[in-house]
Amino acid sequence: MTLIPRLRLLIAFVIVSLLSGCGFHFRGDYLVPDEVGKLSVTSFDEYAQLTRDVKRELRLNGIDITAPAASVSNLHLVSESISERTLSLYQNSRAAEKELTLRVSYRVVVPEQGMKTFNTQVNRSFLDNPLTALAKSVEREMIEDEMRKQASRQIIRQLARLRADVLDDKAEFDDEPVVNEDGVMLSPEEAAAQDDQISLQAEYEKNDPQQPQATPETQQSTDATDEKTSTDAEQMPETEQEQLAPESSDTAETQQ
Repeated sequence: MTLIPRLRLLIAFVIVSLLSGCGFHFRGDYLVPDEVGKLSVTSFDEYAQLTRDVKRELRLNGIDITAPAASVSNLHLVSESISERTLSLYQNSRAAEKELTLRVSYRVVVPEQGMKTFNTQVNRSFLDNPLTALAKSVEREMIEDEMRKQASRQIIRQLARLRADVLDDKAEFDDEPVVNEDGVMLSPEEAAAQDDQISLQAEYEKNDPQQPQATPETQQSTDATDEKTSTDAEQMPETEQEQLAPESSDTAETQQ
């Protein structure tokens, strides 16, 4: 009887020793390499619930969140979207069951290695009861919060896989990094600012799609026309200006 507990203890000791020798330790719910020590996090919205969930998961897994720097790996949350589709209908053709889909796009930048963009997706279904509108709204908010937490855990798992590939020289990064007009690779802060600018432009065009967009060519043409009109007015002879003045006065008297 005493041999079995000792054997179990020996097996547990061997497993722990193997994990320690491979450079992995239990942190939170996942196996994360020891080299994952610091990481900067930027987002399309620093105060979004998804951003807070990701940062919390990073801390739970023993990863220190620092300010963005050229020597620190960066995780940038590019976008988040939630869509829904109908799974089943009631007899009156109203939606009975719906499926929510959360899609998150994020980019990881590793110093002196490159950057890689990932996409993760979480699906959840729920019953759409029209008789309990308030409860349905609360239930949907809870489901969306849980979906964001699940997406955060998936991001952590992907980070762990990427780090392991980097250590084994097996990581494959994007062939086309984020660059500026001169072809220079952008820093995490610059790439995040560029993503924010693109998102704002897309939101503006979505809200007012018929509004004509001013281009440098049209703006330059408008400025040239205004300048020409002003120059013609200055070069007009005084006699013509005096002739125009009485005509304006006569027109005003006729209208009276």
